[in-house]
Amino acid sequence: MIDVILYQPEIPPNTGNIIRLCANTGAKLHLIQPLGFTLEDKQLLRAGLDYHEFASITVHASWKACAEQLRGRRLFAASTKGKQRYDLASFESGDAFLFGAESRGLPAEILESFPERHRIRIPMASGSRSLNLSNTVAIVVYEAWRQIGFGKTL
Repeated sequence: MIDVILYQPEIPPNTGNIIRLCANTGAKLHLIQPLGFTLEDKQLLRAGLDYHEFASITVHASWKACAEQLRGRRLFAASTKGKQRYDLASFESGDAFLFGAESRGLPAEILESFPERHRIRIPMASGSRSLNLSNTVAIVVYEAWRQIGFGKTL
């Protein structure tokens, strides 16, 4: 099992896409408040189609509350500032992946609390700033899921 953590997500369609991704991969989704939308937002529901009922979603009041619930698990932070390429990291069932808000990423104090080898990044062409959040989550989730054998479902 993989856990996806969104730190203060701002754009409803991105989170809707991620809900659909989590429903289809068996990943659990954690949303850290404040959210830039409500869970009843029309754009969120539209992007997630009818997958909301198939996804495991937990809303946390803070990063601290989320981290406490996931205590004992290996945590990875995805960031353009990460040193470790995501495809060179070794993932295991039970790992959790933290992604920052669309407009600002993760706060420095949170990112720096992760060991350097757990600060992962996706390579991009020189001069690029960032990828779309839902695309980034999909890339990381599928790599982690591939490494753990796709849950032996294929």
